[in-house]
Amino acid sequence: MTAPDGTLRPHPTEPGRAETHLAAPAVQNHAANLTVLPGGDLGCVWFGGTQEGVADISVWFSRLAPDADTWSLPVRLSADDTRSEQNPLLFPAPSGDLWLLHTAQRAGHQDTAEVRLRVSQDEGATWGPARVLFPATEQGGVFVRQPVVHLPGSERLLLPVFRCVATPGTSWSGDRDTSSVMISDDGGRHWHERPVPGSTGLVHMNIRPLPDGSLLALFRSRRADAVHSSTSHDGGETWTEPRPLDLPNNNSSVQYTVLADGRLALVYNHSSAADASARRVSLYDEIDDEGVAGTSSGTTPTGDAFWGAPRAPLSLALSSDHGRTWPRRYDLETGDGHCLTNNSRDGLNRELSYPSVTQSQDGTVHVAYTHHRRTIKHIRLDGDWLKREFPA
Repeated sequence: MTAPDGTLRPHPTEPGRAETHLAAPAVQNHAANLTVLPGGDLGCVWFGGTQEGVADISVWFSRLAPDADTWSLPVRLSADDTRSEQNPLLFPAPSGDLWLLHTAQRAGHQDTAEVRLRVSQDEGATWGPARVLFPATEQGGVFVRQPVVHLPGSERLLLPVFRCVATPGTSWSGDRDTSSVMISDDGGRHWHERPVPGSTGLVHMNIRPLPDGSLLALFRSRRADAVHSSTSHDGGETWTEPRPLDLPNNNSSVQYTVLADGRLALVYNHSSAADASARRVSLYDEIDDEGVAGTSSGTTPTGDAFWGAPRAPLSLALSSDHGRTWPRRYDLETGDGHCLTNNSRDGLNRELSYPSVTQSQDGTVHVAYTHHRRTIKHIRLDGDWLKREFPA
């Protein structure tokens, strides 16, 4: 691995590809999200600290100017020492403000999570105070992961969320999580929720408007079986029941974007539970109730949520039929994807996961993802690289 200094360097064998590891402000760095900012900079946010679920986990922010080859040093954007602050995302709001949204939970209990919002009026140079946008309820916590969508030609905003629900008398495991869409028609002052039918166990809903005016959502599956998809034809008010695609999923995040040429570009792990050598107890089997990282309890896993499927390879797939089929695939990085522990301190995790993908105005495609839970890796792909022949 090259030094995590944020400097993009040409790939030794692939013309048109450059990559870097962003500076690592903490032992563990995870869950990046990329956004093209109004001024043209590429912004990246992620969470970092000792270990996911621990209260020292905070949100970090770095940026890359359009004509630069080195990312800025990370800046910390959250500071609640009682909660683990996770899954950040940036949104350039129609008002001209830049939003930062992220979750905040107690210890490893996602059913206590709330969504918080900070606003910047100067493209991220300074930020206003954090406030709770969506609180946890008796029905469970609320999480975000994927970008806010501003529907073209309207004031409507769509924010996909998932509800983290624990079975009474047991700790949260992910089995009962469901997806919803928060909708605002007044710039985010008021929101109403639209649940996705049949979405139990399907999370990280990733919504994009398609050229035909419909909306396509792709989902991570807690069952580690397949990527699922759902569509809406009324601006996000109603959704079809998600169905599995012919793409594997390993109970880890996926993200896609609509390219300028109309194709869909999806980054994901081409693996599933069928590729697993063992099964983890849960996502937080190494976090105690005080939010301290320790060792696995060894409890026998129960329920439908499958944890521990390999988080590799990191693959890019392309669709030319609005996401119905994905016949072209390229592995951006390979490895064993070992993730039977979240331990970053001892280097025991080798996942390539939680990708984010976006295209800048010059046609360049950017991908950021978790590299072994130690750093955030950025890959830059120019237009010539994207024209290459992908294997069927």
